[in-house]
Amino acid sequence: MKKINRLLLILLILALTLAVFGCTKNEPAPREQGTKEPIKITVAATPVPHAEILAQVKNDLAAKGFELEVIEFSEYVQPNLVVEAGDVDANFFQHKPYLDNFNEERGTNIVSVAAVHYEPLGLYPGKSNDLSNIPNGATIAVPNDTTNEARALLLLEANGIIKIKEGAGLTATKLDIVENPHNVEIVELEAAQVARVVKETDFVVLNGNYALEAGFNVQKDGLAKEEQDSQAAQTYANIICVKKGNEETEKTKALVEALKSDKVKQFIADTYEGAVVAID
Repeated sequence: MKKINRLLLILLILALTLAVFGCTKNEPAPREQGTKEPIKITVAATPVPHAEILAQVKNDLAAKGFELEVIEFSEYVQPNLVVEAGDVDANFFQHKPYLDNFNEERGTNIVSVAAVHYEPLGLYPGKSNDLSNIPNGATIAVPNDTTNEARALLLLEANGIIKIKEGAGLTATKLDIVENPHNVEIVELEAAQVARVVKETDFVVLNGNYALEAGFNVQKDGLAKEEQDSQAAQTYANIICVKKGNEETEKTKALVEALKSDKVKQFIADTYEGAVVAID
């Protein structure tokens, strides 16, 4: 009887061993360290130069475990709305005065985390190309958003075309023009539309990104531009923005570090030849 019980015990142990082996032998091997899924960073950007600059850091971010996805927009409103809604992690297209005005008007809570570059605003030829011989009643198309219209008017003032009321500064509108010797007509258009009327107006004032998209380079084609020591140049740096509360996230820090690299500064200098200027 003892021999039979011992035999049964051995058979039971053997059966249990086989059962355990059978349950575990087909399980996948544990993942090796370093094979975890990359963390996705989504950024809303206008195509030129912002999306082009972001493309330069895609591989650098991938090497650090991040997958960069750039969503391109051709205007200035949606990139902020998608960040505010939490659909996108960050955006890269605007300057601080535009952001401040947008937050105030829309009740959004978007903040700047880094300044990357500056795009000089330029005055370009349309039907006319000589600032020393401006036709009486000449038309000049300018961006119609609060901050960029003021920049445009300051640029026209700096070149003797108009004079703006003292103190208007970076909030100036065409209603603040106090001297207009050439009787120029200021045509206010959404920033993305200004380049489209270049053949219909005498001159146009273009934001740097839209000038590049239209094939203009402010250094080569501009009749006048904001100088680096101007009030505008000190104010209108293009910034990386996130929703308030996300300033210190792993994604934000990685994105800022990549875009502030020497590699990006060199790319900007080599590619845009002064139409875009990197900020230290």
